[in-house]
Amino acid sequence: MTTAMHLASQLAVNVLDARSLLSAFGVLGVGVVLFAETGLLIGFFLPGDSLLFTAGLLCTGAADRGLKLSLAPLLVAAAVGAVAGSQCGYLLGRRAGGALLARSRSARLHEGAKRAEELLERYGYAKAIVLARFVPVVRTVLNPMAGALGVPVRTFTVWQVTGGLVWSLGLTLAGYALGSSVPNVDRYLLPMVAVIVTLSLIPLAAEVYRSRRDAKAKEIRG
Repeated sequence: MTTAMHLASQLAVNVLDARSLLSAFGVLGVGVVLFAETGLLIGFFLPGDSLLFTAGLLCTGAADRGLKLSLAPLLVAAAVGAVAGSQCGYLLGRRAGGALLARSRSARLHEGAKRAEELLERYGYAKAIVLARFVPVVRTVLNPMAGALGVPVRTFTVWQVTGGLVWSLGLTLAGYALGSSVPNVDRYLLPMVAVIVTLSLIPLAAEVYRSRRDAKAKEIRG
């Protein structure tokens, strides 16, 4: 009976809610979610930023009396999921080209692909690959785009590992540091997650604004 109830709770997990994912799958879920978000196009909607921050917070035991994660295994799972997922996405892009993206009907995904291609053209491979880690949706589609566009394997691997470690470990440790230093941090968990999500969307909004501004400027000149 207990096993059945536990299985039912896992099946009922809300994949868009960081605490729901962590309650159901724990540290292992972090690695799986990051792999899916950064390596598979179907994972573009997953909450990578808020998941990492919340997981780090829960390592202190301050945010939820019923759930406490271990920091060391969490850091390993986060790093492996982020790095392996990105490399997988790149390899899929090299093999399948743009076919995977072409099959998707998601307007949000195609918009992310456009932003990813613009990042690669504007900033060059190294900077674009690192920056993409901090932009939702773009960090999903840039990896297969890089593979399809022929970014050298060594260049992509070096910079995706660098960006992946800074992103995954940085957000996790930020959550842990805040949970360790702020008393009764559970009272502020939802507002803090909202702030993290909002901040993660700023680069995407800035890129959209910049591209529209440039497009209007070209129309005026034309």
